Amino acid sequence: MITDDPTLTNPDHYRTLWENEHVRVLEYTDQPGDRTTPHDHPNSVMVTLSDFSRRLSAGERTFDTALTAGQAVWLAAQRHSGENTGTTPTHTILIELKGDAAGEPSAAVLGPEHPRE
Repeated sequence: MITDDPTLTNPDHYRTLWENEHVRVLEYTDQPGDRTTPHDHPNSVMVTLSDFSRRLSAGERTFDTALTAGQAVWLAAQRHSGENTGTTPTHTILIELKGDAAGEPSAAVLGPEHPRE
């Protein structure tokens, strides 16, 4: 269950595009230097619409990632805050799972699972 919903904690960046009882589809946008406050994500698939670099933080841990437009990555349930550390805007679509498939945020998880090459 999402406790700190990103559409409520960071409404300038997250927007609900569509939702039913199985999934919620969010759009995320930001500019270089923008930061989000801590928020929760259920198990999700993230589709990148732009190239971007980000730093995700959870407590004392950080995770730096750089993704290119057109990637699809798994984002396991987690709590984090983020910062656009690059020189380009971020634009992504998140397909969040609901119900039993949503999972629970884990302190052991931070950042997306990069595709295997």
